This record gives sequence, structure tokens and C-alpha cells, in this order.
Amino acid sequence: MSAIDDLVTELSRLPTIGRKSALRLTYHLLKQPAEQSKRLAEVLATLVERVHPCERCYNLTEGTVCGVCADPRRDPALICVVEEASDIAAIERTGEFRGTYHVLGGRLSPLDGVGPEQLTVEALVRRVAAGGVREVIVATNPKLEGDATALYVQEQLAPARVTVSRIARGVPVGGDLEYADGVTIAQAFAARRAMT
Repeated sequence: MSAIDDLVTELSRLPTIGRKSALRLTYHLLKQPAEQSKRLAEVLATLVERVHPCERCYNLTEGTVCGVCADPRRDPALICVVEEASDIAAIERTGEFRGTYHVLGGRLSPLDGVGPEQLTVEALVRRVAAGGVREVIVATNPKLEGDATALYVQEQLAPARVTVSRIARGVPVGGDLEYADGVTIAQAFAARRAMT
């Protein structure tokens, strides 16, 4: 196998990158000055060496704890449970959530070999059992596996007698009802609230 084939193979393993895109990226890199490609390689190596899960919430960080956990302005009594660290960025962009997070590291998916032991649910249960948590908001993706994971988290937290809630779902802002599926519309009705 050639060096080009090796890079195309590795790039095509990335999410949303097919073989054609990987080939385009490879040729783009070959057109760049050698220093730029070497810098990219160095940055990737540094990323792997420095970034690791936060010891408290499993968000990605270069320190012992992530920036959210270290921020004294965040409410530690409110924990939002997400599937992946990348989900935190989406929530943070809203500027609405001022609590802390817990990253599960995936979602239950028996067909993919992901069971409870591959997730950080036990660490979440210990964190809640330590006290001081008033609510856990489960923000897993609204898919079969995400719903199953949310239910599992709720069951595991039941002995702690803490409020466990699930983020609402429904029609997105700017969406048209005629294009929404029946499940989305039903969830929008179920999550409705009074107009004030």
C-alpha cells in the first residue's frame, strides 16, 4: 500500500468522510507546503497526548478537571447528561444552561456491542450519591438507543431520589409542520407549555 492509500484509508475512518472526500483531502494536503502538513501531524500528535477525560464529568480537557467543572459560577446541583463531549458544545452555544455535565461516552447499543459497562453511568450514580445534586437532566439523542439510555440512567438513579428529567422534543424553530414526521409533532404536543 502506498503512503497516499494509507492516508486515504485513515481519513475515511473519520465520521462523514467517505473515500472520495478522503482522497480530496489527501491531494489537498500534498499541494500544501510540507511545513503545513508537518504542523498538522504535530497538532494531531499533541492532541492525542494532552487531551483526556475530565476526572469529574468525562468532558474532554487538558487539565485534571474541565473548564465547566472548574468554573465556580456553574451550579453543581444541576447535571446535564450527554452522550458525547461534542454534545456539550451544542448546549453551551445556547448560553441557557448554567449547570455542569456528565458525559456517558456513548449510548446503549447492544448491536454495536455497547452495554452499560462501556458507559460512565456508574460514575454518574456515585457522583449523585455523594450528595448536593437536585436534578439530573438527560439530554441523550432522540433515537431508540438514546431513549433506552435515558431510561437506563433514570432507573440507575432511582435509589438516589433525585429529580431526573429529559429534554423536550418537538418541531424545530423555522420548521414547517407539513414536513415534520408524526412522532415529532406528537412530542411537540406532549411538551407544550402555556403561553405567558
